Amino acid sequence: MTSEALQPQGTPTRRTVVAAVGAAGLAAALTACGSEDKSSSGSSTTQNGGDASGSSGGDGAAAGSGGTVLAKTSDIPEGGGKVFGSEGVVVTQPTKGEFKAFSSKCTHQGCAVNRIADGVISCPCHNSEFSATDGSVRKGPAVQPLPAKDIAVADGEIRLA
Repeated sequence: MTSEALQPQGTPTRRTVVAAVGAAGLAAALTACGSEDKSSSGSSTTQNGGDASGSSGGDGAAAGSGGTVLAKTSDIPEGGGKVFGSEGVVVTQPTKGEFKAFSSKCTHQGCAVNRIADGVISCPCHNSEFSATDGSVRKGPAVQPLPAKDIAVADGEIRLA
């Protein structure tokens, strides 16, 4: 006689319980590895500034008075960038006078990126790497790009738009 034959009717068998726990664990693992940012495919546009004096001539000048000031343009190194953790944004300067902003939340498991060097934004948790130019994935395990954030560059300041 099997142990299942000894179970009272209506009581789940050990096999049923183990299968249910396994299915719940698999669902949790798939959810954790997913990305909340799948709807963002990097289609958001950032404002590009001019030189460090803020003479961009247009793009960011109109929005100069709105939004949180993140930094002075001179604070963002060319070819690098800076993470603003409390605002959830990373600002880069891929080429002189061109400023980009992205979410600082890695699209793999939500860790905060922490380093920008040589045109690469890095996540310390699982070593995902993203382009400082467009937020695209350079190295996984992340498969989704960093979502772009809107910024305004004017009068030597970078602001969230």
